[in-house]
Amino acid sequence: MENIKSYLSKAVRQVISELYGSEAVPQSIDWQLTRKEFEGDLTLVVFPYTRYSKKSPEATGAEIGEKLLSEVISDFNVVKGFLNLKIADTQLLQDFNSLFSADSLVEKLEQPVGVMVEYSSPNTNKPLHLGHVRNCLLGWAVGNIQQAVGNRVTRVQIINDRGIHICKSMLAWQRFGNGETPESTGMKGDHLVGKYYVIFDQAYRKEIAELKDQGLSEEQAKDEAPLMVAAREMLKQWENGDAEVFQLWEMMNEWVYAGFNETYQRMGVSFDKNYYESDTYKLGKSLVDVGISKDIFQRDSDGSVWIDLTDIGLDRKLLLRRDGTSVYMTQDMGTAVQRFEDYDIDRLIYTVGNEQDYHFQVLFAILKKMGYQWADGLFHLSYGMVDLPSGKMKSREGNVVDADDLITAMELGAQEMTESLGKADGMEPTERTDLYRQIGLGALKYFILKVDPKKRMTFNPEESIDLQGNTGPFIQYTYARIQSLLRKAGEIKSLEISSEILHEERELIKQILRYSEVVHHAARENSPALIANYTFDLVKMYNGYYQNHSILRNDDASVTAWRLRLSSLVARIIRDALALLGIESPNKM
Repeated sequence: MENIKSYLSKAVRQVISELYGSEAVPQSIDWQLTRKEFEGDLTLVVFPYTRYSKKSPEATGAEIGEKLLSEVISDFNVVKGFLNLKIADTQLLQDFNSLFSADSLVEKLEQPVGVMVEYSSPNTNKPLHLGHVRNCLLGWAVGNIQQAVGNRVTRVQIINDRGIHICKSMLAWQRFGNGETPESTGMKGDHLVGKYYVIFDQAYRKEIAELKDQGLSEEQAKDEAPLMVAAREMLKQWENGDAEVFQLWEMMNEWVYAGFNETYQRMGVSFDKNYYESDTYKLGKSLVDVGISKDIFQRDSDGSVWIDLTDIGLDRKLLLRRDGTSVYMTQDMGTAVQRFEDYDIDRLIYTVGNEQDYHFQVLFAILKKMGYQWADGLFHLSYGMVDLPSGKMKSREGNVVDADDLITAMELGAQEMTESLGKADGMEPTERTDLYRQIGLGALKYFILKVDPKKRMTFNPEESIDLQGNTGPFIQYTYARIQSLLRKAGEIKSLEISSEILHEERELIKQILRYSEVVHHAARENSPALIANYTFDLVKMYNGYYQNHSILRNDDASVTAWRLRLSSLVARIIRDALALLGIESPNKM
């Protein structure tokens, strides 16, 4: 459709110039899809031209429409100030056949850029959970979409592997672990370390209660609890390079990394580079010195360093504490600079929850004030939290929805649904296992990615695994159904359609031809939801067509060949779109 829009935009400019003079020619034309209650495919708003035509909107639209009739536009109608244009069937078929023969379904950008996408960014004190799942799936899909339009993509994460929260798990394992390891317990390393984070919290709460019984206030008890005092001391020892503490830190982090990697592999995501907070937390200090020398930052009388952003509607932000230690903002400044030094990139997308919206406003503002031209290419892909039907997750109490458990549950749910419907009958055991994995993960990924990233969402596992409705399995099943048709039919014959195409076929072709445009829109908006919901609409349209018109059983062989050709391209788009979302398309289901 983009090619048709481009042609029509040029044609409209020429027509406007001929009718009303060059001063009436618009710089850009915003095409709308014609509303379903009206005849037509594309709509042009003609109100802006009435001042030049000196005629009513209806007369102006008719005047322009008559001039646009061509091999591309076969008919038009005017509804008030809206000119509805009908694309000729021959043009639709020509574009359809071009796309059918094309190597790529998505047109590439004329000027691609380097894009870095950051996602996941976990702490090493607990396993990945449902919130990380949304983060990872968003980041991975956005990277795929950027690649699809031709951009060079680098995928990274920053691992928060230092700080008091890490020391809590380390201290609890040291005190209560009796030397157990992932090997001795059979637990994944991240689960084992997460277990001790919960144990620390439980023991810490007990100490707080005992101190409060002795007359201390809540705040005093939290500050003076022996476990917290010991954890703070361990953090100091780590920062001072204590060999024993450092060795413990390395050992437990390695357990966690092994566990994370296993989860990432199951989820189907990966990274080109890992950044570690233990390496990057000092990076921003040198930038602070530069900022002070340029009077961008100010040092207070107590030695702390700040930046005043009140002139742009923000506040004063601390960059260095009075003892000279850095804060998260300082670290993120340094890490951003490091990344643009490490890679040839023009844009950096941070996939981070919306509770950090203000942090990124400040970070981007600071980097702009420091004069980094690439700061205009920074983008916060802000997403809402994920709830369950039972409510919000709380990790410290240990009732977090673990990513591994969730993936396993989704695969079991897919197995139960598939076997209850008899869809896996006749498959080999390994085929079945792979199918359950594909359906389970497809259900999980699609349910999460179909929601606008900005929105908070509730994930319902039961609702996500359904062969009806706006779900991954529904779309996967349609793809598998088409593959079954194609297997039965054999080779698809190449042919030209001489007869007029059916209304449902026109609608399908129009939807097919929108695919590249939708992917580019998703790339601009960093929104996989646009692709997910486009694909659902395509599948709904195809299933309606499939129900009303026989694909294989026709007296006219050319009709069968045409419908197979149409079905084949629908399937190819489904497979391509699902792949952008990180979802596999089973050939049998």
